[in-house]
Amino acid sequence: MSQAFSGAPHGHHADAPAAPSQDPLQIATALAARLAQSANARDQAGGHAAREREWIRESGLLTLSIPTEFGGQGAAWPVVYQVIRILARADSALAHVFGFHHLQLAGIRLYGSAQQQRRLLTDTVAQRLFWGNALNPLDRRTTATEAADGYTLDGVKSFSSGSVGSDWLTVSAWHAPTQSALIGVLPTRQPGVAVQADWDAFGQRQTDSGNVHFAGAALPAGQVLQAPAQPATPQATLRSQVAQLIMANLYLGIGEGAFEAARNYTRDEARPWFASGAASASADPLIQHRYGQLWLLLRPAVVLADHAAVELDRVFNKGAQISARDRGELAVAVAEAKCLAHRAGVEISSQMFELTGARATSAKYGYDRFWRNVRVHTLHDPIDYKYRDLGRFALEGTLPEPTAYS
Repeated sequence: MSQAFSGAPHGHHADAPAAPSQDPLQIATALAARLAQSANARDQAGGHAAREREWIRESGLLTLSIPTEFGGQGAAWPVVYQVIRILARADSALAHVFGFHHLQLAGIRLYGSAQQQRRLLTDTVAQRLFWGNALNPLDRRTTATEAADGYTLDGVKSFSSGSVGSDWLTVSAWHAPTQSALIGVLPTRQPGVAVQADWDAFGQRQTDSGNVHFAGAALPAGQVLQAPAQPATPQATLRSQVAQLIMANLYLGIGEGAFEAARNYTRDEARPWFASGAASASADPLIQHRYGQLWLLLRPAVVLADHAAVELDRVFNKGAQISARDRGELAVAVAEAKCLAHRAGVEISSQMFELTGARATSAKYGYDRFWRNVRVHTLHDPIDYKYRDLGRFALEGTLPEPTAYS
């Protein structure tokens, strides 16, 4: 492997963190409570949440999905997704950054050789590395040119979530001679790599999802996880399923956070409508009816998301023995979960205002961030194509074709 693997990341010690003694869900709950205190103010300010990202690093949760043989915690995927959902209730932007860190680690396990996995994952634990994403498969502006020891990267990559403040990046680059993409990893602060903090969407404002520029950046052969024109194994195609289920749990966490905020406001601050005859807003039968409807958006979405996480864990652990049917049936389960989570997140974060009233729109509450965050993130890839895949499966039994989004 390249010498670029050595050395501690900038700004923190290379000492391996002690394995968390608490349950990761307890750690996540405490971290979420800490993030919640400033979530509204930081959402309004935007920019890079450097201090809060260090809180995530200090929590030990960055090693959650890394197998124990590499020094990680070896948590099953259902636990990883529960943590993402817990964080998303409080701060979906940093839950996104956290989830995408684990997506890059999953990519290493799915694409990398045994040697690459051992080196990268043990270094991630020992050096407390925080991973960012520069693997946008639809953006071909970053090109790879053969060099003496690997490739040279030039161009720009958009939607690079978690890139600002990251230690390492997963990157894809277009290789013109083979008309295919390669996938590799490289340090964020190496020469020829420049992260541009220019993310300006109206939601998910602290996801550090701007552009990454490459200008003659060296990608050594030992850091190429998937070479140009190398056919993807069924195992490698699971990366999109890991990603899609991260998104489903982000949307669910936002929906749960919005539901909780609305419920607390209704109980503690809302005034009953004069025509209701109710002593309190929460005693109004029409309000109760509407909360029942919102609850029934959440509950089946949670059940399907949890089911999909169990299925992902089962299929992921098959390794090279994964069959096309395993992969296809998993894609159906993940699509089901994502469609319902999408609906729950968007509907609850919008309808909550009909239940909390005009005073709840005050900027001091910042409840609009739930809708803005889920509305921006649910545009990642068109939900209608998930419904199409599910319709084909329901009608004809056709399993979804593996792509970077399905």
